[in-house]
Parts: sequence; structure tokens; C-alpha cells
Amino acid sequence: MGLTIIVFLALLMGVTGSPNVTIRPEDASADDGLTHSTSFPETSEEMEIVGQQNVSVPEEAFEDVMATGELNPNHYPAQRAAKAVQHYLNTRYGSPYRVLILNRVHSGFAEDVADSGRKYKLEISVQDLISNKTEKCTAEVLFPRGEQQRPPQVQASLEELPNTNTKAEEEALFQKYKTNQSLLTENLPDSYGHIDPDMEPFWHLGSTAASFIMLSESTENTLYNMAQVANVTQLETENDQLKFDYHVLLHDMISQEIIHWKLLFTWSPPEGVKVLQMEKLPHSHHNETPQNNN
Repeated sequence: MGLTIIVFLALLMGVTGSPNVTIRPEDASADDGLTHSTSFPETSEEMEIVGQQNVSVPEEAFEDVMATGELNPNHYPAQRAAKAVQHYLNTRYGSPYRVLILNRVHSGFAEDVADSGRKYKLEISVQDLISNKTEKCTAEVLFPRGEQQRPPQVQASLEELPNTNTKAEEEALFQKYKTNQSLLTENLPDSYGHIDPDMEPFWHLGSTAASFIMLSESTENTLYNMAQVANVTQLETENDQLKFDYHVLLHDMISQEIIHWKLLFTWSPPEGVKVLQMEKLPHSHHNETPQNNN
């Protein structure tokens, strides 16, 4: 009988596995590369990520969401606050030739601030998606309390940008499209996970503009990445600014929902990205499927 019990317990352990599963920093930022979708899905399970693993967040990563004091850098609370820093940095420094992503969380500390909210103090590394260079960053993120959702307040300090030599490329792109009013494309990446090299700057530009949405929508219960540019249309140039209408798909890794947004913004090398309008598209719009023109 004793041998039977031991064998039964061994089999049970083999089925259930170990409960101690956490998010590694590289897992939490896996969607920040060129994540690819083949259709307009409702959830991330319907998405095909070409060339990368489609990462889901294990339940164990949600534990101690409201913990104070030192945080596990690999767990959800620190990773989520660090993501808000990533989006903040892109709203300030992003361009068609610079997109910053979270590389690693080195340390995190959380505290309640009276009735204001919860403040996170972080040391992280950010990486330029294009040059692959990294730089350390210190930051504070305050998630406000209250019935009405408000964007997190972020302060971040970079010693220097991972890649600063983008002026020539930006100016060349601006001059090329300043008199061009015919840019119209669908699905970046396309249905095969491919982005034409000439369109890569517009994927990066969409990532930068989408960071304005993701920062505004970030809470202690979200973890956003951009999944796809569904389409982009260049509008008539105004005030020496290129003007674009984007439809982007955002992936909330926590709810596993794919959320569609419309973005109207301008860009120029000296002014950067200026968002004019952000509109969350109705849920019924998600059922559309992009045309495969290839």
C-alpha cells in the first residue's frame, strides 16, 4: 500500500507541475519586437506571432499586485510600471528611426502615497529596437487613485539615448514624403509577417504614436504592446508637418484582448510626433478581416 501511495503522489506531481512560474524580463517584453498578426482578432489567442513566441502572462505573476517595499523585478507589478516608463520615453524620444523597448527591470520599490495613489521607483534598461543598443534608466511612476481613470505620472532620467544619430535619416524621410500625398497601405506586418524595408519607418512611427495611447490607458491592471498597424494613410501636409491617419491594434497581455484604435497625428524631425486625435474603435469593428492583396 505504501508503494502505491508513493507512485500515486509521483504521478500527481508530474501532472500538476511546479506552481512557481514567473515572467522573465525577456518574456515580458517579447511583444515589443515585430509582433505580427494575420487578421483582425478579438483576443491574442487568435493572433499568429511570426518569428516570436506569443507570450501569455502566468497567473503567478499577478500575486502581490498591491505589495509595498522591494518588488521582484520579474513579477507583474514591476514589469507593468516599467512598461509605462517605456511608453513615456517613446512619447518624448520616439521617431521613425528610434523606438525604445523595455530590456530589463533591475530593481523596483512600491509605496502608497497618502490618497494620491501608488508610487513605483525603478531602475531599468531600455533598448533601441533598431540599433539594439541599451541604456540604463531611473524612473518614478505614480498610478493615481480615484473613480475616474487618469494616466500615470512618469518621471524618467536617461544618461543618454541608446541611439542618437538619426537626424540624417529623419530629414531624408521627411523630404521624400513632404510632397507625396499617396501613401496608403494596409497591415504592417502583412499577412505573411513581412514589412517592406521602405515601410519599416512607418511601423516605427506607428509604435511611437501608439505609445501616447498606451501611456494614457495604462493602469495597475494593464500591460500594453502594439501588435499591428492595420492601415496607414498619409494626409495633406500642414504647417510643414507630415500628417497621418493610423489604425493600430494594441495587445493587453493581461486581459489578452486586442483593442483597435484610430490615431491622427503629425510628425517632422524638429517637432517629433504630435497626436491630434485618439479614438477607440467600437468593438463590432474588430470582426473585420483585412484583405490579403498578395
